[in-house]
Amino acid sequence: MHRFHSRSTILRFRFAAYLLFLKFLLPVVALGVLTCGLLANDTGIMVIALGLGVLALLVGILQYLLATRSRCPLCLTPVLMNKGCSKHRNARTVLGSHSLRVALAVTFRDSFNCPYCHESSVMEVRHRPGYQENHRD
Repeated sequence: MHRFHSRSTILRFRFAAYLLFLKFLLPVVALGVLTCGLLANDTGIMVIALGLGVLALLVGILQYLLATRSRCPLCLTPVLMNKGCSKHRNARTVLGSHSLRVALAVTFRDSFNCPYCHESSVMEVRHRPGYQENHRD
C-alpha cells in the first residue's frame, strides 16, 4: 500500500472525487429539469435548467483543475482524469470510466487501485521515520 505525502493531497483527492460525481450528475439533472420545463411550458423551470447547465460547466472546469494535481503516489499519473494513456490490463471501470471507479473507491473505501500502474494506495499520510511534528529543542 502506498501513502501520500501530506494531508492536503488527501483533501484534494476527496474534493476532486466529489466534483467528479457532480460532473456526472449535474448534466443528467439539468436535462431532466429542462424536459420538465418544456413539457410544462414553464420558462422559470427552463431558466433553472440553464443555471444547472452553467453550474455543470463550472464544476467540470474546477474538477479538471483539481484532477490534474491528484496523482498516484507511485507512477505520478493523474488518476481522476482521462489522460489517454494505456491502462493496466486488469484495470476495471464503472459506467465505462476508470476515473469514476477511483472516485468511488476514494470516497467509500479510503483506498484505490491506480488504473495505470494497478498499485493500491491508501488515503493516509506517509509516516516519516525520524520526523517529529512537534519538534522541540
